[in-house]
Amino acid sequence: MALPKMTDEQRAAALEKAKIARAKRSALRADIKAGKTSLADVLSSDDDIAKKTKVKQILVSLPGVGAVTAQKAMEEIGIDENRRVGGLGSNQKEKLLAKFAK
Repeated sequence: MALPKMTDEQRAAALEKAKIARAKRSALRADIKAGKTSLADVLSSDDDIAKKTKVKQILVSLPGVGAVTAQKAMEEIGIDENRRVGGLGSNQKEKLLAKFAK
């Protein structure tokens, strides 16, 4: 399927929207790293930015959790590498909280 043709204005608006989303996602990850936002807050959030963020990015943002630890935990729980927070089931959320909540 071909991509729709966009005008220059539409393209600029889409780029600006993506830039804002990246900035919000970065701020969310920084808040997690600083301890201002907990994993439980992110998993229970109705925020679109939180829901559209990949689980691995959230886990790596936790203090003391690296890429390898996050990957192993996701494999143990049965979460796909590309899964986003909004696509997690309640059992997966509970297992993540049990593993990483302090």
